[in-house]
Amino acid sequence: MDLILWRHAEAEAGSPGCSDADRRLTPKGRTGAREVADWLSKRLPGRYVLLSSPAVRACETAHCLRPDPVIEHALSTGTTPHAFLSVTGWPDREGVVVAVGHQPTLGEVASLILTGERYPWAIRKGALWWFRIRPEKGEGPVLRAVISPEIASHLP
Repeated sequence: MDLILWRHAEAEAGSPGCSDADRRLTPKGRTGAREVADWLSKRLPGRYVLLSSPAVRACETAHCLRPDPVIEHALSTGTTPHAFLSVTGWPDREGVVVAVGHQPTLGEVASLILTGERYPWAIRKGALWWFRIRPEKGEGPVLRAVISPEIASHLP
């Protein structure tokens, strides 16, 4: 299984009367999400699952990759790393899953995957962390790539 954790790109600051879930991407965030999506789309297999938090900023990030993400409430802000991993199917699901979510959960998920412990690791806005595990081959988790919008814009 490949699991790609993708943090939503830069979003507008909250404003009075606007819920956190309704915050939209900034112009910089839209550009960064498109750059990461372009990099990712060149490397994904033809079939993969795209999951997104229902928050507007996460959906807008996911839409840069594909217009039809599966909305999963277990990827929302305030979820737990274990609920997040459960909905993605890690580590037993076949294929590739791209999951668009939020901090601090994504950093905690990354730390659980690599260390088995829950630490407050930081994942930058718009960045992705790509993990692979192949238990059928006796392999543990491997970190395949870490890409931020700034890096993606300079790669082929």
